[in-house]
Amino acid sequence: MNKFTAVFERNGDWWIGYVEELPGANTQGGTLDEVRENLKEAIVMVIEANRELTQLEIGSNAIREELLVAA
Repeated sequence: MNKFTAVFERNGDWWIGYVEELPGANTQGGTLDEVRENLKEAIVMVIEANRELTQLEIGSNAIREELLVAA
């Protein structure tokens, strides 16, 4: 399980949410609960897309491994 910092801002009738550590992970919703759930989905989608793009771009001599970081 990963931890991210979610930022939520009210904009008129809408809530806007984004993850400060993960550019591209952002969403909006009518309620704070809705935007939280939407943001979780956005995080998964951005990470999956980044992995797919990287796999297409890396060469055969690249090494891929998990890296655990305690922040």
